[in-house]
Amino acid sequence: MLFICLRGSMIGDDEALRKIRADFDETIQSEKLCLDQKYFPGKAVQQDYHMPDVITVRVQRGKYSDSFQDVVVKIERPTYCKPFLGGFKNRITGVEFHNAGSQTIRKKQPDKGIQLFCRETQTAFEINKTQQTKNTTSTQMAKVGLYVSNMTDKLINPGKYLTAKEYHERRLEAVIVLQTYFRRWHAINVVQNLREEKRLRLVWEAQEEVRRKKEKDEKLRKEQERRLNPKTREDFELLYHALELWRREETEWINTTLTGAERKAAFCGLLEKEAQLIAAIGRHKLNADEENQQRAILHFLNKCAQPKRWKAYDGKITEMDTQYTLHARELFEICRSISMNDIPKDERIDVLLTLRRTVKEHECKLTQEIVELIDREVDLMSREVKECNLEGLRKRICTLFLQYIKTPKFNPGVARILKVPPDPLKLYKNVNFCHSCENYLPATEFPVPANCRTIGRCRLCCKLDNEARRRDAFLTYKLILENLRKSEADYQDDAEIVYLVQLQDLQYLIENIWGCRSALSACSDLYDLVMVRWDKHHEWSPWNTILLSRDEADAHLKLCNIQKAYEAAFIQRIKHKHIQAKTYFAQIPVMTSVLHRSDNQATAN
Repeated sequence: MLFICLRGSMIGDDEALRKIRADFDETIQSEKLCLDQKYFPGKAVQQDYHMPDVITVRVQRGKYSDSFQDVVVKIERPTYCKPFLGGFKNRITGVEFHNAGSQTIRKKQPDKGIQLFCRETQTAFEINKTQQTKNTTSTQMAKVGLYVSNMTDKLINPGKYLTAKEYHERRLEAVIVLQTYFRRWHAINVVQNLREEKRLRLVWEAQEEVRRKKEKDEKLRKEQERRLNPKTREDFELLYHALELWRREETEWINTTLTGAERKAAFCGLLEKEAQLIAAIGRHKLNADEENQQRAILHFLNKCAQPKRWKAYDGKITEMDTQYTLHARELFEICRSISMNDIPKDERIDVLLTLRRTVKEHECKLTQEIVELIDREVDLMSREVKECNLEGLRKRICTLFLQYIKTPKFNPGVARILKVPPDPLKLYKNVNFCHSCENYLPATEFPVPANCRTIGRCRLCCKLDNEARRRDAFLTYKLILENLRKSEADYQDDAEIVYLVQLQDLQYLIENIWGCRSALSACSDLYDLVMVRWDKHHEWSPWNTILLSRDEADAHLKLCNIQKAYEAAFIQRIKHKHIQAKTYFAQIPVMTSVLHRSDNQATAN
């Protein structure tokens, strides 16, 4: 049996398709059922049926007409898998019956000629509204037969009528009163904040003043200590510089106050005092050189005896002693023991015997000489010879034992510290001649300023010339240059010029262009002066710098706009100094390319 369904309802046998008004684009479902009276009497059983793509349906032309018309119907098959909508199963036959659903094709909307967009959302818009609910009340008045107590009643008398103008005036007066109290409260808070800021400022200024005073006292103490106990080359430069200042003051006083024979006698006395002071400085220098040499030897031996160290992945340092480091440490302890003075005689003999057993392990000319000197000292000590007469012998033993320690054959741990002598063939091309001391020295022994075009004197000759004639002190300029390079390294913008400038160039820049004074406060204490960038957005150069004190430099680097922070006259004066520096450093071949690059950069900006 064949059933035809349209829009979810079954079409009867006596109904025509034309009468039910089926559209062309609608889908008509058909299903063939078979009635099996054997197993299911009176019930429809669905059988397997494969419907073709096109079927022909014979339709009656009219209800009372005997003519028929064949209509070709195209079967549309679903392109998706039929969803499972539930169903039931016959327990006797095992046939499954599934619930089915149908969906007609959506009616196509007519084209309006414009593109439409649709967006569906699930947002719920909630609106809050206030409502006044009803509250039913009632009143009761006294009447005949009913008594109502009036004990809790209140008698209200009508007051003075208040107009809108009077109401607004009262409101304005109240607002003015509120504003008055608020302004008073705000003013009190402002004054308290200003007072607290002033107190903190005064405390900070007092602390800064104490800090500056401590730093100044510490600087004077260190300078005094350097003059009394000079140890480094900079300390002796300060001594010679102070001597030169004293000589100039005495010379000026003699020239202004004395004449004739008295002037000549005063100059002779001045020359004799200067010679005595130079001799005293020389004695201090010899003692300092000896102490520095002993300190360098001990540092060298201690470095040889250090264990091997490496850093683990967790940041911990691991140390390991080898047989070479242990042997080097033993030699270091022996060397330190034999170098000690004022030790008892028995301890000295024990140290010498330990040294003798150590060097006897290797037979050579050096060890034999050390053993002979040890035996000689022990023999002299047994004869009660004075210690002052044994100083030369003990120094010879220390010198030979130090030579023994520095030999890699006897002390393998020293091999990684000793400097390897350079190749003579390579050194031959890198040797210059000093016209002052007439010696051939490596190029590293010659100071080369940025404006130098030829090789001059070596460092030792320059040092001797400075001590004999000019007696300049470069310690302050050295500190300024170190601070400048450190500050430029913090910018991390690949600065180059600051590393090309040498100590002599910085001295010329500070003395001849900036006058050894701060550009703002005219402070002349070189220990408190630093050089920073004039424009912090560009690399430091002699034409982009300013000399200021430390506090002024910190404040200058915090400025965002230099043109608004300083006056036009001050900016013009700084630019004039920059032009002077550019004119001087333009003569240096190394600075020429850098100068052209900075000019092109400034033109582009």
